Amino acid sequence: MTPLAPHAADFLRVRLPVERGASPHTCDAYAYTLKLLFVFAAEKHKLAPSRLQVEHLDAPLVLAFLNHLEKTRKNETSTRNARLAAIKSFMRFLEYRLPSAIDQIRRVLAIPSKKATTRLVPYLTLDEMHAVLNAPDPTVRYGVRDRAMLYLGFTAGLRASEVLGLRVDDLTLQPRPSIYVRGKGRRERTLILWKDTASVLRAWISIREKVAIPELFYNHRGEAMTRAGFAYLVAKYVAIAAEALPALKTKRVSPHVLRHTAALIALQATGDLRKVSLLLGHASITTTEIYTRLAPQDKLDTLEAVL
Repeated sequence: MTPLAPHAADFLRVRLPVERGASPHTCDAYAYTLKLLFVFAAEKHKLAPSRLQVEHLDAPLVLAFLNHLEKTRKNETSTRNARLAAIKSFMRFLEYRLPSAIDQIRRVLAIPSKKATTRLVPYLTLDEMHAVLNAPDPTVRYGVRDRAMLYLGFTAGLRASEVLGLRVDDLTLQPRPSIYVRGKGRRERTLILWKDTASVLRAWISIREKVAIPELFYNHRGEAMTRAGFAYLVAKYVAIAAEALPALKTKRVSPHVLRHTAALIALQATGDLRKVSLLLGHASITTTEIYTRLAPQDKLDTLEAVL
């Protein structure tokens, strides 16, 4: 039997961040996947996670874990497939370290991804987006902060991690307002800011207290804003905006929906999928093609906007 812990530690501490150059976000996602898998395996085998052996992670257990994700944790197919990809990456790492386990590893690597349903991306109408942007109170410190975060998420089409990862030094307000973005997969880009976005960022910078962190946005404890905190703020202001626009009550709005909305508006304005791809920082234009799958009325509106 082969202890699992040393291999998992080397995978997360050396293989991903050092040898593969994976981003912190990727490392965190893979670590969380392995945590879920190890807890599940420990419960199945009635062991403490630290007592698990590599031999415990066979194909039947991984399949049972994937079923647990969908049935018990109510994860979508895309999440199930992402967890499986992380497990396979770990198994390929073990393949070169444990020749005696190659047959077991091969069986796990043979588990297929599940075909996912292609859904229309969720987004807000322009009126709904304006209502959300105007929901924060600009007369209080954190209202100014929240408005700046919402504007960046929407007008720059940023991922939540990109908004939260921005540092004060990444912001340039003179002579032409812009931001330097560290994107997914270590892809970097510089984006010119809208006039209104530059204005709300100037307002935030003018009252931002000096804290011990480089991040542009921080919480009430003076620590970097978290993804959960950002999601909470978006939900809060959507609820406020819904008082004037009841249609918002039927929509599930996350920080990523701001990004989707930005992409669709950019596509309507330019009709150029490549420009939208560059704005969003996609590695391939194929990823951006999801925004062409609109409802019939939306497709008609897009055509009218660019013709």
